[in-house]
Amino acid sequence: MLLLIYDLFVVNFSYFFSLLLRFDIRYSMIPEKYLNTWKMMAIPYGVFCLLVFWRLKLYNSIWRFASYTELTRVIMSSAITFVFHIAYTLLFLRRMPISYYLFGAIVQFVLVLGIRFSYRFILLLRAKRKTEGKNRDRTHVMIIGAGNAGQMIIHDIEKAHEINDKVVCIIDDNPNKWGRYIDDVEIVGGRNDILSSVKKYNVDKIYMAIPSASAKDKKEILDICKETDCELKTLPGLYQLMLGDVSVSSLKKVNIDDLLGREPIEVNIDEVYKFISGKRILVTGGGGSIGSELCRQIAKHDPEQLIILDIYENNAYDIQMELKEKYPDLNLVVRIASVRDSRKMFQIFEKYKPQIVYHAAAHKHVPLMEDVPCEAIKNNTIGTYKTAYAAMVHGCERFVLISTDKAVNPTNIMGASKRLCEMIIQTFDKKIKEGKAEEIPELFSHEGKENIEHSKLANVKTEFVAVRFGNVLGSNGSVIPLFKKQIEKGGPVRVTHPDIIRYFMTIPEAVSLVLLAGTYAKGGEIFVLDMGSPVKIDDLARNLIKLSGLKPDVDIKIEYTGLRPGEKLYEEKLMSEEGLEKTPNELVYIGKPVKFDEDQFLKQLEKIMELANLNKSKEIKEYVSEVIPTYHPVKRKDLNKVETDRTYELILNEKNSH
Repeated sequence: MLLLIYDLFVVNFSYFFSLLLRFDIRYSMIPEKYLNTWKMMAIPYGVFCLLVFWRLKLYNSIWRFASYTELTRVIMSSAITFVFHIAYTLLFLRRMPISYYLFGAIVQFVLVLGIRFSYRFILLLRAKRKTEGKNRDRTHVMIIGAGNAGQMIIHDIEKAHEINDKVVCIIDDNPNKWGRYIDDVEIVGGRNDILSSVKKYNVDKIYMAIPSASAKDKKEILDICKETDCELKTLPGLYQLMLGDVSVSSLKKVNIDDLLGREPIEVNIDEVYKFISGKRILVTGGGGSIGSELCRQIAKHDPEQLIILDIYENNAYDIQMELKEKYPDLNLVVRIASVRDSRKMFQIFEKYKPQIVYHAAAHKHVPLMEDVPCEAIKNNTIGTYKTAYAAMVHGCERFVLISTDKAVNPTNIMGASKRLCEMIIQTFDKKIKEGKAEEIPELFSHEGKENIEHSKLANVKTEFVAVRFGNVLGSNGSVIPLFKKQIEKGGPVRVTHPDIIRYFMTIPEAVSLVLLAGTYAKGGEIFVLDMGSPVKIDDLARNLIKLSGLKPDVDIKIEYTGLRPGEKLYEEKLMSEEGLEKTPNELVYIGKPVKFDEDQFLKQLEKIMELANLNKSKEIKEYVSEVIPTYHPVKRKDLNKVETDRTYELILNEKNSH
């Protein structure tokens, strides 16, 4: 009601004031005829204005949140009432001076709009005064990126009173933006000014808001940022900018994979889709880190049926529930079973007849397997053999083994067991290509055979391939989650050796490689991903500490515990005798198979299985080293010297190759 009374007064005062302006602000100089016309116009014009304002909802808005919509409505109402005022006076009263109409409309617009937006302005001033009082206690923030994402984050910080942040400066590499302002915050320079600006503005946090930046640029900027003591956060991706989902809450802690400095591997989805679509696919170890991601990728490529097999029911249940919710029409089968159980594997292959198998089931923890080498052989080597045999017998089209770079020149039983798996795959593939599949023995530990008709094996066409990659960021048991937990507890962060190095890749990259292997495979290959240069684990730990806004060896102590049994300082992607062959994807290569006597190897496998079943830990390591010439288990006391020498040699070779 107060606003309505105000409007009634303002719309008439505006045109009276315009008359005063027309006659030099002297009331006595206004002609009687103009003054009478204004008086006769007051009531009809006031009523008409109130009706227009009501119709355009100028009395329904919450003016503390006034925005562009309210501004548009005031403009429309002013235009309508302006036209009405001219028409009414000309038709029913008399013609008034042009300045009367013009200045009257302008003054009315300013006063009608001003009272409405002044409420919001007063509230903003009050909030700013309160904020200025608290500014001394607020966290100083630097924004990297003067684009749309950076502006959205600044707005979000200013609006959210519960956030105790204050943006003090902006960094952008575009020189044209330097010295300019976004919401009263200066763009102070490019990436080379980060360190000096952190000191100058006492920056506590750095928010990186350049979602479209390349991995190389992100790494270079983050390398500078981690030299500060600031906490770092980054906007995950460009898609959030496209969706308008850019806020302080959408920022995430900088992940260590942002520092790897290479673009993720790109997969030709069309090729993968054509290969997988409409086929029955089995994933062993489907509840694990790699296995579950394989299931997710396969599920969205429209398979005829997806069979998930895992020994651990909790993981299997989790991925089952996830896929059922996301893909309700997916023909999904989940079975709890061990790849070591040949009869169960035969039953599963007989019932579901999978056309493609992704074999991800394995024990992967190096130090644990070093303590129980027979379990590594039983699960990894013999389990792979039994699964591969069942796949071959039941007409599977392609069998893809998930291997590891630890299979190259292994110094631990886990790596050796996976190298045996690769040799099994190569043996199966060669025997099938030579038409000698019936020579592959049934290495089953139970009494009796599976009544296989060996005559049918002459027509077997199964293609066997292996996929080899390095450490997976974020997987179960990987070093990154372990370091993060140690940092959250206040340290110490435990690194085995200051010179230990590893190749790293993300779970999606690993799965992309596996899917590509299934697409490119012709049989017998070992696919390898170009993972770039190796990363020092010590640098990884220190960077994680810095990215958390803490100082290594000051806030968080780093302890060197020494190499664990079977652990190497370095990892290699290929054995020296394996060459590299290109594929249609420039980041994926094929290692040429290393030659060995397949018939002798099959006989040796029988003894390996016998020793494993008898749990002869010492004997099995010695015998495996005879079977795999590149397997050299090193005693712990000799590890540091031998491995350090080898690591320096590897790093030198990497530098030369790049």
